[in-house]
Amino acid sequence: MSAVNSSFSIKKSFIDFKEITKAGLAISVVFSSIAGYLLGIEGFAINNVPQLIMLSVGGYCMVGASNAYNQVIEKDLDALMDRTKNRPVASGRMSPNHALFLASLLTIIGLVLLYLINPKSAMFGAISIFLYTSVYTPLKTVTSLSVFVGAFPGAIPFMLGWVAATGNFGIEAGTLFLIQFFWQFPHFWAIGWFLYEDYERAGFFMLPSGKKDKSTALQILLYTIWLIIASLLPMLGFTGQLYITSISAVLVLILGVWMLFYSIKLYQLQTPKAARTLMLVSVSYITLLQIIYITDKFLR
Repeated sequence: MSAVNSSFSIKKSFIDFKEITKAGLAISVVFSSIAGYLLGIEGFAINNVPQLIMLSVGGYCMVGASNAYNQVIEKDLDALMDRTKNRPVASGRMSPNHALFLASLLTIIGLVLLYLINPKSAMFGAISIFLYTSVYTPLKTVTSLSVFVGAFPGAIPFMLGWVAATGNFGIEAGTLFLIQFFWQFPHFWAIGWFLYEDYERAGFFMLPSGKKDKSTALQILLYTIWLIIASLLPMLGFTGQLYITSISAVLVLILGVWMLFYSIKLYQLQTPKAARTLMLVSVSYITLLQIIYITDKFLR
């Protein structure tokens, strides 16, 4: 009987760990960091594997820590929303002190692993946690500018991979940062649109105009265009060691037109369904873009 209880407890703890670190999101962020790393190295060799493992685990820890801190800070607000009321802290399955201990432990492990790669990687990881928990999270109930602030830590992972591979922050890392920075806006505003009522219950201000209207839809459209332009910059030859061939640029442009199409659909229809579709397309966009960049590098 005790073995059964122990097994159940381990399973429950694992599920709570996945939920408090938001494993799905954390894995997608780690993928961005790996993509940036692969773009930064000169050629993949066996001695890159330890660094790649440290980047992956360290990156997961940093994102997981940010999400755990966030769920402690917003536990009362999370309890008001259908989407978040069953999170470990909001539901009472995990105490705030337990969650804080876990977040602190993940922060330490993440920073140590990133520092072992190079100090700059640890610095950007620390900046990401600070901005997410100390600036973005408190601003969510104050102003829609929170999305702008949140776009900074959200844009760090892609760039962090390059910094981990090279130890340098230059035009290449800056370009990767810019791409993921512009991507944040149509992505999170689309989420804010189709979950508008849920966010409203907690008093979160996510949409730029505060409403599901043409003004918000127009800004989503404009930031999608900026994203497409930023994504094509490596084709022009002004981004140092980061560049893509004409064939890859055409594929990136097709991706951009695909996402722009659904941004226009949201502008025309202004429905939660259109916003949800755009959100899903945006996730595919950033993933496929990174795959195209990596494939271009290793095949040319």
